[in-house]
Amino acid sequence: MATKVDVFSGFLGAGKTTLIKKLISDGYNGQKLVLIENEFGQIGIDGGFLKEAGIEITEMNSGCICCCLVGDFGTALKEVIDKFAPDRILIEPSGVGKLSDVVAAVEKVEGTEVCGTVTVIDASKCKIYLKNFKEFYENQIKYAGTIILSRTGNIAQGKLDTAIELIREINDHSQIITTPWEKLSGTQIREAIENPLTADDMAAALLEAEEHEHHHHHHDHDHEHDHDEHEHHHHDHDHEHEHHHDHGPDCTCGCHDHDHEGHHHADEVFDSIGFETSKSFSITAIKAALEELDSGDFGMILRAKGIVAGEDGNWIHFDYVPGEADVRNGGADVTGKLCVIGSKVDKDAVKVLFGL
Repeated sequence: MATKVDVFSGFLGAGKTTLIKKLISDGYNGQKLVLIENEFGQIGIDGGFLKEAGIEITEMNSGCICCCLVGDFGTALKEVIDKFAPDRILIEPSGVGKLSDVVAAVEKVEGTEVCGTVTVIDASKCKIYLKNFKEFYENQIKYAGTIILSRTGNIAQGKLDTAIELIREINDHSQIITTPWEKLSGTQIREAIENPLTADDMAAALLEAEEHEHHHHHHDHDHEHDHDEHEHHHHDHDHEHEHHHDHGPDCTCGCHDHDHEGHHHADEVFDSIGFETSKSFSITAIKAALEELDSGDFGMILRAKGIVAGEDGNWIHFDYVPGEADVRNGGADVTGKLCVIGSKVDKDAVKVLFGL
């Protein structure tokens, strides 16, 4: 069985070690861990804490992991696996290392499986680091499966939005965790790293549930009545999600599953729009926005769902179907997510409605 390897990348001072400490104390519960540190040119000052936590340290302070990919790094990794037989290895490469090089080096070692690729980014320094250290910084962003923003608690919303925009220009598909770490458990963060649920995924899961419901609806009733218009739509989504595809005679997309007595056509598809946001909302504003969705100005809106940060420090969960909205407080998520599903949805108008 392969040893799982998580790589924690991030520029100097971004907060990698703080994040790893949180995950060790609450996240990787009960797992046998080994941490390989590689602080560029300095002694690993956190060795004491980690040894007390039962973590063995292999410090490679003689040089950057990325500078000794072929020899020392592979050897060290094999030695760690042979000596400690860990459930998981955490690698904290040098802050000036390229994430792609570290991942490639791990993949060359037999018996390893890269599980999480994380980049920690100081939200307040993203713009200036991208300007001054473009090659390394872009690489760390581009190859991360999960991007975790640090120091988001006291940053101005505009600056946070700019940081996220810059990141999205380089990496438009990975989960970005924007919620301050103290509001999240280590387990939540670990689960997000292993199974990143983006707004797209939430929209897809919601649609699957909706269609499953409609499918049973069709079987549970006779077919003499007219079906609601929203039962005629199906969706396929990519990142900003409205996307249609051609249906040949052998198509297996599932759009035809509900094609009873000619009521449904393959080219009638759902629009599914998902957004991720670090913005805070009030319950009043969310309720007002959901009421607006009933106006018809945004296309035919069939469903909306979201988990967003609240201005009072709580988190707001909401569900909407035409004429009915449920808005409540709930647990924090790694970043705010909301999705809107319907037919001929005006995506730009929805963005304006929620202030995105």
